[in-house]
Amino acid sequence: KNTLYNGRWTIPTFEEVLRWAEKEGRRRGRPVWLHAETKHPSYFRALGLGLEEPLARLLRRYGRDRRNSAMFLQSFEPSSMRRMAKLVSSPRVVLLSAASERPWDFVEAGDPRTVADLVKPEGLAWISSFAQGIGPTLDLVIPKDASGRLGEPTTLVRDAHREGLILHPYTLRNENSFLPLDFRRDHGLEPAVAANEYGDVFAAYRRYFATGIDGIFTDHPDTGLLAAADFGD
Repeated sequence: KNTLYNGRWTIPTFEEVLRWAEKEGRRRGRPVWLHAETKHPSYFRALGLGLEEPLARLLRRYGRDRRNSAMFLQSFEPSSMRRMAKLVSSPRVVLLSAASERPWDFVEAGDPRTVADLVKPEGLAWISSFAQGIGPTLDLVIPKDASGRLGEPTTLVRDAHREGLILHPYTLRNENSFLPLDFRRDHGLEPAVAANEYGDVFAAYRRYFATGIDGIFTDHPDTGLLAAADFGD
């Protein structure tokens, strides 16, 4: 439903986002955290448009370059976070897609490792040498069976925590079409209509939070905050 706002506002630059966060932080009396991703960094570097160096300059300018900054840097390409580690001390996160996939920078470098290799203890130990967290798909935390229902949690949370890594898996959405089969509710509607209706997402949050994850990506932060408060209580 966010397309309702198409054409109403322009897309902000990252510096405008930093200025907004600084202003809002002063107004609220506490820092506004940001999650910033270097998107397709190998592609842009090949064009002579490296993302990491200008990003680091902006982080330094706005005081978000320190180890305790209210800032997460992230990328699906581990080499981007290794590069950022040499430029700033801001917390860094390696995003992890499906187990069978290879990060694009691995493909270009001829590194045969897949995500399945990176979520093993030795892969997590390697990531912890230059990053503070991982952002795996939810399926890497709790896989689904052939019917689409949740199975048993993997050891990923335990293994990552053992290496000192935080976990922010992605992405939990409210609509039936995105939820595991366990939490879909048809509300007596036709399947095509029910797909876009909300399911029992609070139960889904409880299931994922129970694994010990440290946070979660969601397209519905209002729901996520309520679920987190419920689970904390």
